[in-house]
Amino acid sequence: MDFLKSAVASAIAKGPPFPYNFGDKVDLDPSIWTLYNGTRREDGSNCSIFSFEISANRSALPLAKNALKKLRTLRHPGVIKVLDTVETDSYIYIATERLVPLSWHVKRKSLSPETAKWGLYSVAKTLKFINGDASSIHGNLKVASIYTSESGEWKIGGFEVLSNVKDDDALIYRYGSVVPDSGRYSPPEIANGGWEVIKKSPHPAVDSYTFGILVYEVFNGSFLGSDQLGQAKSIPPSMQASYKRLINANPKARLSAAHFLEQGLRSGSFFDSPLIKLTEGVDNLGIKSETEREAFLEDLDQLSDDFPEDFFKMKVLPELLKSVEFGGGGPKAFGVVMKIATKLSNDDFDTKVTPVVIRLFGNPDRAIRVCLLDNLSLMIDRLPQKVVNDKIFPQIVAGFTDLAPIVREQTLKSVLVIISKLSDRTINGELLRYLAKTANDEQPGIRTNTTICLGKIAKYLGTSNRAKVLIAAFTRSLRDPFVHARNAALMALAVTVEYFSDEDCAARLIPAVSPLLIDKEKLIRDQANKTIDVYLQRIRKAQHDMPETVIPPETAQPRMSTPQPAEAAAASSSGSGAVAAAWAGWAISSFTNKLSSAAGEMQPTGSGAPSPVPSGLSTPTSTTTPKRPTSSSASALHRQALKSPPPTASSSTGDSFFADPEPQEDDGDAWGDMGDMDDSAAGAGDDNWGASSETLSQPTAKRSVSSSSKPTSAPFGADDDGEPDFAGWLAAQAEKKKNPLAAPKTLPKGLAKTGSATGTAKVAPTTTVVKKTLPISKKPTPVKKIDTKPKADVDGDDGWGDGW
Repeated sequence: MDFLKSAVASAIAKGPPFPYNFGDKVDLDPSIWTLYNGTRREDGSNCSIFSFEISANRSALPLAKNALKKLRTLRHPGVIKVLDTVETDSYIYIATERLVPLSWHVKRKSLSPETAKWGLYSVAKTLKFINGDASSIHGNLKVASIYTSESGEWKIGGFEVLSNVKDDDALIYRYGSVVPDSGRYSPPEIANGGWEVIKKSPHPAVDSYTFGILVYEVFNGSFLGSDQLGQAKSIPPSMQASYKRLINANPKARLSAAHFLEQGLRSGSFFDSPLIKLTEGVDNLGIKSETEREAFLEDLDQLSDDFPEDFFKMKVLPELLKSVEFGGGGPKAFGVVMKIATKLSNDDFDTKVTPVVIRLFGNPDRAIRVCLLDNLSLMIDRLPQKVVNDKIFPQIVAGFTDLAPIVREQTLKSVLVIISKLSDRTINGELLRYLAKTANDEQPGIRTNTTICLGKIAKYLGTSNRAKVLIAAFTRSLRDPFVHARNAALMALAVTVEYFSDEDCAARLIPAVSPLLIDKEKLIRDQANKTIDVYLQRIRKAQHDMPETVIPPETAQPRMSTPQPAEAAAASSSGSGAVAAAWAGWAISSFTNKLSSAAGEMQPTGSGAPSPVPSGLSTPTSTTTPKRPTSSSASALHRQALKSPPPTASSSTGDSFFADPEPQEDDGDAWGDMGDMDDSAAGAGDDNWGASSETLSQPTAKRSVSSSSKPTSAPFGADDDGEPDFAGWLAAQAEKKKNPLAAPKTLPKGLAKTGSATGTAKVAPTTTVVKKTLPISKKPTPVKKIDTKPKADVDGDDGWGDGW
């Protein structure tokens, strides 16, 4: 066995070159040929190979040689297409287009009625050519001699006894009976009188009878003998009359294939079908007039899905693509292309459709561009990402700036289709630049669609600049004069709330949406309310995660201008007048409490316990000299109260003091508006502000007065309910003007400057020596000389007003 294989291989090697590889063997009905699937070595394209081994079937060699000769010379679209042939003393090889035996489909009954009609129509046309133009008799027409191509078309083979009627010594007369299974398919006259009788009958008669058997077998699935031919139930009713004339026992009364074809093409007859019209019109689509092309495409678009997919893929689709790209087929032809392309495999789509689509996007025709954009959703899943991002999108962006609004709008809509196939760099770079242009388009519909588009592609934008881009685009659209643009912005904001921070929602977006709550259009007002609710829910949710306060507990104190919760609650329970009264009363009491907490005078650290006060003196007991009254404004007093520390003890008799006062900044400049005041002069007033105790001797230090304008705190009088004595102070001022050197300037009760508040004058503490019998007061060296000459101030009241 191995020897025989090697012998055959060496014989093939020594023979003529055959550039095809043998593949799988294909099952056939009884035949002199063996059929193989094959491939071409050069490009790997598919083919079929008919093989005849001479040594195995030498008696059929004349039939094989006749078939080889006729296939080489007989050319017709309905005849098997021959690619190459090889003939040697040991074998005959015929390479053809890739074929599938029709018997496969017939036995499985997989042919639809329309496809069966279309196939019989093709065979009838080819048989008409063989009998008429070629003046020949096929003599072997049956299901086993017909094949289907990759495009689904029916092709005639089996040319073993095909003979020219003009040849008196034709092969069919001698070898007609040698053909496998010839007895089952022979007409009655040949079965009775042999093949020589065909010379006495019309030469198409034999082929007409075998064509009738073919019609029966195609619609019934099998054929066992001539006695079945009378059962025509499965044959379409419109074809039955013509079919019966094909199988007439009288050869002279039989209907030829040409007449059968003619009858079928009549209006409303069995060959008057859309599929047959399509096959007739697709071959010359490029040369049709515009009207004819429109009618053809209209019929093509109405085809149902039960037509042969292979034919559309291999035959119709290439012709339509050529018509769209070069023949003026236009958008309608491309729409049919997309309908057919949905049935293609991914590999077929990549090889047949994708290259044409890329070239069409470079076509400047606006109608083609709009058609491509309309059908982009049908093919986007088939297009590789690299092709879309690198080849198609650079062509698409030209539509964003086109003069025709319809092109700009369709280009904008296509963004939603191709966004998933674009890279992040393309989306956040080039695409956003073009969307910024369409957001300012003169057409309000395009501006509206840009807002909608941004809302839908928000998830594809880069996280670093997404919020910035969306806020800028949507807030701009909120101010658009076109009502639907504003509505689109509100809806887009509502669905993209998740992409904004809490701060953006509260500080930027809610203020931007709020004006639309009173928009002139009810549509906008309603949508604005919905959008505001979405953002308020987002903010309320964020509030639950926030702490009650960020102020540390040890330093958290109520501000003078902020009501406490209990007081605010009490105020909120009353009317508007009660609320205002509660607020004012709270503020005044808080202000008073703050100032009261700073009451008392400073005590030097070395003085020990305070000295007892004689019963006859009304001056407060202190080891420091009286302070000058302070003039300040209401706001200054407010700030002073905020700066004062909380009280540690309270006493109406002045027995408690702040211990260890620290040096404070000199705010004596607040006095500058009140006229000339002398620290060393002994003043006299209604309340004896500057008097010294006769039994107490205390050395004092003169304070240096700075130019600071900060207010100082002053205690309220304990015996007059803490209210400042302004009338007494004004009387003292008037008395001092009459006799400037007699008494120093004094302030009313409660405004004397103390060292417990921020900004009081610095005091140099000294040791105090107390003698009960003879008080001796040592005068300390003054820190700074102060001019005691009175200023040329005519009216002291003006100075107060300025200071206040």
